[in-house]
Amino acid sequence: MTETPHSRYLRLGAHEMHVTEWGHPEQPPLVLWHGLARTGRDFDELARGLSHRWHVLCPDTIGRGMSSWSRDPDTDYTIATYAAHALAMLDAYGIGRCAWLGTSMGGLIGMDIASGPAAERLSALIVNDIGPELPQAAVDRIVAYAGTLPDFAGMAEAEAWLRQVYAPFGPAEDSFWQRMAECSVRRRDNGVLTLHYDPAIVRQFEVHPEDFSTWERYETIATPTQLIWGRQSDLLTEEIISRMQASGPRPKVTVYDSCGHAPSLVSAAAIADVSETLDRLSGRTD
Repeated sequence: MTETPHSRYLRLGAHEMHVTEWGHPEQPPLVLWHGLARTGRDFDELARGLSHRWHVLCPDTIGRGMSSWSRDPDTDYTIATYAAHALAMLDAYGIGRCAWLGTSMGGLIGMDIASGPAAERLSALIVNDIGPELPQAAVDRIVAYAGTLPDFAGMAEAEAWLRQVYAPFGPAEDSFWQRMAECSVRRRDNGVLTLHYDPAIVRQFEVHPEDFSTWERYETIATPTQLIWGRQSDLLTEEIISRMQASGPRPKVTVYDSCGHAPSLVSAAAIADVSETLDRLSGRTD
């Protein structure tokens, strides 16, 4: 088991992608893909907990974290591009097939792959608190907080802001929020702290609305799938869940009552749930 991760930087066409890697390459591969304005470091607890049985890859999507930003955001910041980068990442590692857990946007990327010509690349799919359509009120909320980068006087202020905005992630130890702050900020040219992503990522909602209405594709998914739901979520509603369970991969649902969008999956109980779900979906018995 690898208690400490290491970083790898992959050249994917015009972009450089940062990947936080856990476990050993001889173990079955698992991709954990983060949400819209987040990074792969959100998965540290989950990745560490799974790394004794999985080779865990936690990428930073382009425009976030330590990955490069796009010079053409209206073209590059799309689910199709992110999915293409995911497949190129697997190729760079020599991985033919992997299990996938995606939070929010990461779930959309997983569903895009599972409903496309490379569907066989996924052995299992866990979708964390997102579906093939997004309620407009939730979209408006996301654009409001992610579209304009705030300034912070120091790390304490940044951590307080993150704790408030991401409170729907659910209960977590102080160490989670402290790391989240350290991995979420950068300094502007004037030395003031701000968030570590390209604000142009939210243009996707305006320029590519088709990325968020994908029922026709979802209904073709045959990959064994599980859905995770934060019961207080404004992004994944009971109506959307019911429709998801009635078509496509017909996933079972894991519910976290104390979470909204999206469960952080950092507790020991959540890590155990994910581990058992991955085994069931992928058919692992070891």
